[in-house]
Amino acid sequence: MRLLLAVLALVALAGCKSKPAELPPQPNAATAGDSLRKVGTELEARSGKVAAAVTVARDNADKPEVVRAETGVALSGLPVPSPDDLLVARARASRADQKDYAAAEAAGKKARADLDAALAKAKADQEEAKRVSDLKDKRIVELTEEIERIKKDSAAQTWTLVGAGLAVIGALTTAFMGPKVGVPLLLCGAFCGSVPFIIDSPYFEYIAGGTLLAVAGLGLWWLADKVRDSVNEKTPPTDDEPPQA
Repeated sequence: MRLLLAVLALVALAGCKSKPAELPPQPNAATAGDSLRKVGTELEARSGKVAAAVTVARDNADKPEVVRAETGVALSGLPVPSPDDLLVARARASRADQKDYAAAEAAGKKARADLDAALAKAKADQEEAKRVSDLKDKRIVELTEEIERIKKDSAAQTWTLVGAGLAVIGALTTAFMGPKVGVPLLLCGAFCGSVPFIIDSPYFEYIAGGTLLAVAGLGLWWLADKVRDSVNEKTPPTDDEPPQA
């Protein structure tokens, strides 16, 4: 009886299996390309508007009011120039040397090309970082699943070894002490060997719940039987009943 209760209790404990912990996703703030792509798009849009205003101002060089208005629109989309930059530009205008203008235009085109190349490289780096991050996330999931599988296989092997051990003990006990003692051990061994299949069953929750109820019921019945036997032993026999031997 005690052996059966112990086996049922073990099965009930096995029923309290926990779900594998879900790993939090890796932070993607540094690998998400949306933010950089959005900044690049806004920069391109602003640069296009500034270029359009400057182009219209040049086309209307003979109309000072148009030039003043369009350059004002262009300046609204640009940062405030530093005093040093203003000093260089005013000195260039005072000299009105075409070589200075040509050198400034060449430097501006080179700076624009360098900026485009830097943005393209940054986008490529973020896309690569996102790809590597996704691979790491996938590998973490695979390793977590592998660990859970190993734990599950280890638990199944443990139950199998317990069942095999009980079966061997039950066979030896049946041979030397009789089936009354050995057969329950054989049944317990078979039951332990089937525990992994019970856990994998889609009806596992119902089986675990039924096992808990069975353990509770058998425990209460055993306790009530012990209490009843104790009361019977302490109750003195009546005059009509012969004393118990």
